[in-house]
Amino acid sequence: MLIDTAPSAEKTRFSIHFRSPVALAVAISIILLVFHNVRFWRETSAALWDGTFSDSLFMASLFAILLFLHTSFLLLIPGRRLLQATATVLFMVAALASYSADAYGVFIDKEMIRNLFETDRREAGALLNAQFALYVALLGVLPSLLVWRVRLQKIGFRRQLVQRLAFFAGGLAASAAMLFAFSANYSSFVREHKNLRYLLSPGAAIQGTIQYARGMMPNAEDDAFVATRGVTTRFMKTAHQKPLLMFLVVGETARGLDFQLGGYDRPTNPELSKIDGLYYFNNVMSCGTSTAISVPCMFSHLGQEHFTVPVALHTTNLLDALAKAGVGVEWRDNNSGSKGVSARARTISYDARNDAALCNSESCFDEVMLQGLEQTLRTIHDDTVFAFHQIGSHGPAYSKRYPARFERFTPVCNTNELKQCSEEQIRNAYDNSIVYTDYNLARQIAILKSLSDHFDTVLIYVSDHGESLGEKGLYLHGAPYMFAPIEQKKVPFVLWMSDGYRRRFSLDSACMRTLVDKPFSHDNLYHTVLGGMGVKNAMYRAGMDIFAACRHDDVMASNTAGSQ
Repeated sequence: MLIDTAPSAEKTRFSIHFRSPVALAVAISIILLVFHNVRFWRETSAALWDGTFSDSLFMASLFAILLFLHTSFLLLIPGRRLLQATATVLFMVAALASYSADAYGVFIDKEMIRNLFETDRREAGALLNAQFALYVALLGVLPSLLVWRVRLQKIGFRRQLVQRLAFFAGGLAASAAMLFAFSANYSSFVREHKNLRYLLSPGAAIQGTIQYARGMMPNAEDDAFVATRGVTTRFMKTAHQKPLLMFLVVGETARGLDFQLGGYDRPTNPELSKIDGLYYFNNVMSCGTSTAISVPCMFSHLGQEHFTVPVALHTTNLLDALAKAGVGVEWRDNNSGSKGVSARARTISYDARNDAALCNSESCFDEVMLQGLEQTLRTIHDDTVFAFHQIGSHGPAYSKRYPARFERFTPVCNTNELKQCSEEQIRNAYDNSIVYTDYNLARQIAILKSLSDHFDTVLIYVSDHGESLGEKGLYLHGAPYMFAPIEQKKVPFVLWMSDGYRRRFSLDSACMRTLVDKPFSHDNLYHTVLGGMGVKNAMYRAGMDIFAACRHDDVMASNTAGSQ
């Protein structure tokens, strides 16, 4: 490689000369592996390098094999201009992936790519900061500018072909030899440390994008909308009874580990802990580690094992089942949308509200969804479910999720650059957001209590997923579920029932208390809400309904009304 600073016919201030496309592809690959994969090499070294000479040779062989793979991909690109354009895309993608990995410990897979495509302006803006701009400038823009200054020595097509074939043949032979020599190390790398591949940049992002695109491509099986078949029935519905009213509150990024009700050693639930007859289920796991997966999954009858986003988008969900049974449904959204869940339900969005008292530059506080709610409820005379989708504890700017008066724990992290804050500051800001969620849930229960003369009422709260706050170097959420830590998967689940509701369904309070430590998951929500509203359909499973075990048998045998 030669750098020429003399004037040229193309009027460039300087140019970088390479003797062959192979040399250019190797140079691009080295830049990507060295500068865009800092976290990958740090995590791989921590997992597989013990400081021995043999381990050092293995790490060198891993670099050589990855260099061969990256370079081989680039050599499949014909022509200098197309190679430069491809390199530019790779540098920009790798810069973004590197920032995510270095700043938040994020693993890149198809679900993280899904989050990227399904995020909104508000969520994306919360991640922008000076560090992000620096990564884009130094790791994305700068190497892209340099690669466009490259000039290749003119060589014939036959010689280029020979060079590339020689590189492929030599690289394959060398890679095979290294894989054989360090077979035990590579076996451990592939089998015991699969999560490391999600840190490899830009490979993980490219693979995730391809998998996401393939999964979202329409096909004959997924394209048709599938409605739940069979008869939908109602039980416990008689003319003289009050209508049923359920508040179904979907939390955002609230992790069960930080709920005082679940044994956390900080007073994050000062209001809920004073409410009689409230149940906190302490062993509930999420369906996913991101909103884009967990929300449609928890409202689906498919269950985590069989759930896929494309199938769920073309299948009726919990809200549809309730509507089919004649239950009124309204979705109130203070987040980034319902991910298709409320597509066929009345939906009210609060993301564009401009209320100085209840909104800041990033979002509105969750109590905005309660404005005028009590007055609206007094006009309703039928069984109804109100679903509230909170902004909750969405990061990284946790301090933006609650009004200043809820800053109980100090000092707090007031920036979205979490690496600039101490662990204490991050936790304080996050726990303050949980205190604010506690306040909102207590207000909703108070509203339900005030309507006891008009409704039999129940509230269910469950978060979509948890959050990492720096444990093991991880921040935020969205890690591949198989490797995700408990902080991202264990979620809070709160249940409150009015006395009228409990009597109506003959629910045994002592029995309910025996369930609070049993293992449950998002899979139980579909069946629990249906049963909680006195609805059964072909998908309903009593064994998945948390209420069912504590309902008296005569309740299920009471008056029913069919709906096709």
